[in-house]
Amino acid sequence: MAADRDVPVILLTGKNGQVGFELQRALAPLGQVVAVGSADVNLADAVALRELVRRVRPVLIVNPAAYTAVDKAESEPDLAHAVNAVAPGVLGEEAQRLGAAVIHYSTDYVFDGHKPEPYTEDDACAPASVYGASKRAGEQALAAACAQHLILRTSWVVGAHGGNFAKTMLRLAATRDALNVVADQWGAPTSAALIADVTAHLAARWLRLAGAEKAVDIPWGIPWGIYHLVAGGETTWCDYARHVLAAAQAAGVALKAGPDQVHPIATADYPTPAQRPLQSRLDTCRLRETFGLHLPPWQQGVDHILQQILPKGLS
Repeated sequence: MAADRDVPVILLTGKNGQVGFELQRALAPLGQVVAVGSADVNLADAVALRELVRRVRPVLIVNPAAYTAVDKAESEPDLAHAVNAVAPGVLGEEAQRLGAAVIHYSTDYVFDGHKPEPYTEDDACAPASVYGASKRAGEQALAAACAQHLILRTSWVVGAHGGNFAKTMLRLAATRDALNVVADQWGAPTSAALIADVTAHLAARWLRLAGAEKAVDIPWGIPWGIYHLVAGGETTWCDYARHVLAAAQAAGVALKAGPDQVHPIATADYPTPAQRPLQSRLDTCRLRETFGLHLPPWQQGVDHILQQILPKGLS
């Protein structure tokens, strides 16, 4: 599966997920992307994962694959740990052996959500769920195994491909007279396309550095570590739902429940097996200042996704 080494080989996991789907597009101009999904490799199988990396011999591993069933993780902690905690460490060990780099994705769930201000990368982690604990363990395993790593924490991911909150609200609003949506959890809906495009920017920087022996000059290196990556601004799930339904109405979509029929409720009124952080706001100053990036407001990414999915019947 290895290619001409003049063309960088990028191993991408989770190709069928929201972020993985967009990454196939965003990474394509940078090299040969070997994209795999759950049908190609079981991330809970460390042996198979090692064999995959050794066969592909990538210069960069991009790992959006994860166990993301937040509530189900409470009853499947071993599987969540294998995929979210062990697998990143395995990828890191194999990357370190090859001299490759790893870009990995984490979550706001590594925090308990009690901080009134947006979380920075230096804030202490205190996950309140099995899912959050498994993702934090994955951060630690990767950092311990591979010096050349970027961990991008994000939240409230939404994409045109795959299931997400926006699509759920549109589907429910088509058949229900009113919706009750949590209004005391804060965050920033972040488009999978934005995550993929930022990743490609960072990946290009690493690939240029990795090919330094062929380059005339290398003006910068890579400041490795953890960065927060979310869209600009903030909102609640309730106001997010209202925004989505208002856009759908403006596009002529027939809904039984419009934005005025979205009623706010408290997290306590909607109990779930896993505890959700009330504050999922992430401070992105480090990412923006280090890499010279602008992160657009969340509405821009959501509206772009709605433009893609509304004419297609929300499929």
